Amino acid sequence: MSSQQTSEHLVHVPLGERAYDILIGDGLIGRAGGEISTRIKGRKAAIITDENVGALYHGPLMDSLEADGFDTVSLTLPAGEKTKSFDHLTKVCDVLLEARIERNDVVIALGGGVIGDLTGFAAGIVRRGVRFVQIPTSLLSQVDSSVGGKTGINARQGKNLVGVFNQPDLVLADTAVLNTLSEREFRAGYAEVAKYGLIDKPEFFDWLERNWREVFSGGPARTEAIALSCQAKADVVVADERENGRRALLNLGHTFGHALEAATHYDSSRLVHGEGVSIGMVLAHEFSARLNLASPDDAKRVERHLKEVGLPTRISDIKGDMPPAEELMKAIAQDKKVKGGQLTFILTHGVGQSFVADDVPSSEVLSFLSEKLER
Repeated sequence: MSSQQTSEHLVHVPLGERAYDILIGDGLIGRAGGEISTRIKGRKAAIITDENVGALYHGPLMDSLEADGFDTVSLTLPAGEKTKSFDHLTKVCDVLLEARIERNDVVIALGGGVIGDLTGFAAGIVRRGVRFVQIPTSLLSQVDSSVGGKTGINARQGKNLVGVFNQPDLVLADTAVLNTLSEREFRAGYAEVAKYGLIDKPEFFDWLERNWREVFSGGPARTEAIALSCQAKADVVVADERENGRRALLNLGHTFGHALEAATHYDSSRLVHGEGVSIGMVLAHEFSARLNLASPDDAKRVERHLKEVGLPTRISDIKGDMPPAEELMKAIAQDKKVKGGQLTFILTHGVGQSFVADDVPSSEVLSFLSEKLER
């Protein structure tokens, strides 16, 4: 992917005492020490990263921190979804405690969503909370998981079932690092970008349909798309920080998507999170049409765009055998969006017209999934 000079954006998340800035621009890792030192008093910094990201960016980040007077300690973990586990959470907590990271010191998540979620959880529970900075290195984490304070790990029963809300003190989204992503990783992150248009910004989805090639190739359109996505998420988080209502809209496509991830045992060779969300968003629009809530044309439009950018849009696009619909229903029933045993889905009246649908009949979902597994 090509790299071009782009302007810097700042998105402020106004949450009172927990307010923070999201900086979006080229070269922020090299300036991280200065940006963090102006906001955090402590002089110790713990860097948590994975083997893939660490090989590229751990050195420049540590140099920047030490140049601004931080004493650093680091932990490099295996890359992949399976790192979001109790075992690795224990390792992170051990490193922070052994380094005597105190409440005014800083824990830095340098990586994608897995490292961000795991590190944010550890930072939220060690000493009942230490300062925490996100440096997301994938498109998906820059526009989604690094913003909003959701942290956690996966359990045997499902994805993200153990965790805490823990807002970061700063997010540094360095757009230059996206040039090292594979096409597949970038596409997976783009699913979350498209999601913001499909939730309640139809004009943004229109813009993406026209400009997605420029978003993929780099330059101003890419930075603009990231900034618009972060602002969209920040607006929702400020309105509903702990997902008691409106914030649930951010789960568009995720209930289906998480079930598909569980069905593939989180095997990234078969399906990664953004791909699950892509299929899930198409399923959400198709299910809405089945319930006569939206036009089938909207589902076709969504599928056409996601397919055009190279994302999977059907369950049959997933490599290997899939379990029967009954098994997918078990994963859905374990989902965090279930309330009082009733299924909660994010459905839609059309592109950019999503809403929270409580008490969706299980029989309808089961029948729908059975049909989709056959096509």
